[in-house]
Amino acid sequence: MIRMLKLRPGISIILLLCIYSGFAQDPEYPFASDIRKFIENDRIDPPPLDAILFVGSSSFTLWKDVQDYFPGYPIINRGFGGSTLPDLNHYADQIILPYHPKQIVIYCGENDIASSDTMTADIVALRFISLFTLIRSRLPDVRITYISMKPSPSRWHLADTFILANQMIREYLGSQTNTAFVNIWDKMLKVDHLPDSSLYLEDMLHMNPKGYRIWQASIQPELIH
Repeated sequence: MIRMLKLRPGISIILLLCIYSGFAQDPEYPFASDIRKFIENDRIDPPPLDAILFVGSSSFTLWKDVQDYFPGYPIINRGFGGSTLPDLNHYADQIILPYHPKQIVIYCGENDIASSDTMTADIVALRFISLFTLIRSRLPDVRITYISMKPSPSRWHLADTFILANQMIREYLGSQTNTAFVNIWDKMLKVDHLPDSSLYLEDMLHMNPKGYRIWQASIQPELIH
């Protein structure tokens, strides 16, 4: 599937955007209140220019002290819990494109896979490529960094799909310029290749500070000044 996408990305993205067009017309689209809060916060306290934008789902939402992990790097955190890749696509005009960041760090896709038993790695990869294409068309010089989906113990039954989707996204980014793929999957496994539960909160889905320190060590080498 990914090889086909590399050859004919325009057709695939057009089809995917047509699928999303119905959602775009819905005034009650999920997470609207979260987005309004971001916009209001930006009005009250304008974010820094030429910053690094973290955007994605709850692993970013709960990383409330992310700036402390990366001193010297101006961070804007626009994670909203429960979000999927189509949600990021839908709200790009509100929480991605206006900041004109020098780098965008994305963590999303895990909720896509967990949302339905029929969700496949191919669909998730297509969703990511749609988002990537939108960003690159509007911000051609921005560096786009994707953090691999993590091995959450509570979602370990979906591991095969996570692994394949990570691989597809990694291969796609490898065919593009000014990108990076951060593999945190392997670093969050024990020697027996099972998830390390000591990195997670009681829900075995979201991370504790120990888990975030692994992310910090993996992400920081990919950040740009």
